[in-house]
Amino acid sequence: MKRVFGSLREYKWPSILTLLLMVVEAFIETQIPTITANLVNTIEGFEGLAGTASQEVMNGVIKTGIQLIAMAAVSLICGGLGGYACSKASAGLAKNLRRDIYERVQTFSFENIDKFSSSSLITRLTTDITNVQMAYMMIIRTVVRSPMMMVFSIVMAYRLGGRLSLFFVVIVPVLVLGLAMIGKVVLPAFKRVFKRYDLLNESIEENVRGMRVVKGFARENYEIEKFNKEADGIRKDFTFAERVVALNGPLMQLCMNFNLVFILFVGAKMIVQSGGETIKVGQISAMLTYGMQTLMSLMMFSVIFVMVTISAESVRRISEVLKEESSLVNPENPVCEVADGSVDFSGVSFKYSADAERDSLSDINLHIRSGMTVGIIGGTGSGKSSLVQLIPRLYDVSAGEIKVGGVDVRKYDLEVLRDSVAMVLQKNQVFSGTIAENLRWGNPNASDEEIRQASRLAQADEFISSFPDGYNTYIEQGGANVSGGQKQRLCIARALLKKPKVLILDDSTSAVDTKTDSLIREGFKNYIPETTKIIIAQRVASVKDADMIVVMDDGRVTDFGTHDELLEKSGIYREVYEEQTNGGDFDEQ
Repeated sequence: MKRVFGSLREYKWPSILTLLLMVVEAFIETQIPTITANLVNTIEGFEGLAGTASQEVMNGVIKTGIQLIAMAAVSLICGGLGGYACSKASAGLAKNLRRDIYERVQTFSFENIDKFSSSSLITRLTTDITNVQMAYMMIIRTVVRSPMMMVFSIVMAYRLGGRLSLFFVVIVPVLVLGLAMIGKVVLPAFKRVFKRYDLLNESIEENVRGMRVVKGFARENYEIEKFNKEADGIRKDFTFAERVVALNGPLMQLCMNFNLVFILFVGAKMIVQSGGETIKVGQISAMLTYGMQTLMSLMMFSVIFVMVTISAESVRRISEVLKEESSLVNPENPVCEVADGSVDFSGVSFKYSADAERDSLSDINLHIRSGMTVGIIGGTGSGKSSLVQLIPRLYDVSAGEIKVGGVDVRKYDLEVLRDSVAMVLQKNQVFSGTIAENLRWGNPNASDEEIRQASRLAQADEFISSFPDGYNTYIEQGGANVSGGQKQRLCIARALLKKPKVLILDDSTSAVDTKTDSLIREGFKNYIPETTKIIIAQRVASVKDADMIVVMDDGRVTDFGTHDELLEKSGIYREVYEEQTNGGDFDEQ
């Protein structure tokens, strides 16, 4: 709670103002029944008076009426201002929480991100924060007002009714016990609901992203059934929880009716027995009002209790993200300049988590000179992507060290290091916006000519120019209006605009033909000759002309050398080469 509500910051004062206004409103509301009771008693004794006495009583009645109107107006103003301040504070808390979570996620390493699914993060940023906002809004309006109303009502009732106030001794424990039992039952149900929300959002996200595959395999009915299963699970849990929470109503009605019967029966008996000396009609009326105020306060408290019960799980889930510390941090005195694109792996081993049974990479030793073109070949799961993700420090090594420009990557400022290393992935991500805006991710200050030059080198200029709006063509969410090969070339152009010291292509030309692939590699030689190029590929043709080719298998480097050298000494490389060429030579055309 402390961590989550620490996001209030500039909205603390509206929260405090709301609390103060609610105290004033509660105090006034509990004074009105006493004044009204005195007024009723005065009017009751008005009969039989005449002359000056009658006029004095009437003047007193008018003054009391004016006083009641003024108090009601002040109470109304306090309630209205309290509502405004409350809305401002709760909406502000939600805004700050979303910003804090979003900013925290941006600092996460891949290791941190692996702990949270994207659907779960979305649920926390939307549903969970909305629950906290609604709960906080009700808390600051009623967490002070309801207890204060109850305390003031009980005190005033005791002053007015004496023994009649004993009914509070009965109804308050009954309600508190009932609420505690309800909360104990519904809290586990709400925990299940939020877990199901994550699964539901994951199903929606996966289905939307893979819509073409779903339709291609005619799996719409299967996806609908999977969605309905999760949605029905949420319905069942919510239905159960709401049924239990609905017991608040009968419990409240029972206490209210007990209040009414107890006060009327005992009060009437006291009036008859004392002849109106011990207690009067006005006190009876006020006691009914105080009883109602106490019960309404408890009812509002029960609503808060339900909201807090729902939001408690949301608070926990939000706090999980806020307290997550990035596993990758800058050193105390970071190096802020990368000298060149040389990359050295010395005794590197790596596993994705400390609990992993085996290393994903084992004893890697590689020395890549600045400006070299290096190809990496290996089967699925051989560790190719894991290897290159260590260079920009997306993960940290488990053992050994990696140097870029002669300096251990853990000694660099993270932003400086990653700005010097550009990665183009096989599953490329483009963002909503124009093509030019997407390309300027590589260099926000790139001129139009620089964008065109990078696009020509990435073999993207031709298809971009074919669009009616050219570089101002709008890219739909996820790049839905461009093909896989076009997305790959856009991402390569975006990386070229960075003019990095190290360029990593993680099977990022798999969706283009061999001729285009060859032209892209030729462009690298001319445009970024001093940049180290590391190319992961499934096709031997994509790395045949590299200065060095690395062969990986089961997380280890089995061989490295030129194309001709590997044909002589590497059985794995020779087998891949012969399978792809049928023993012949490559046809780049």
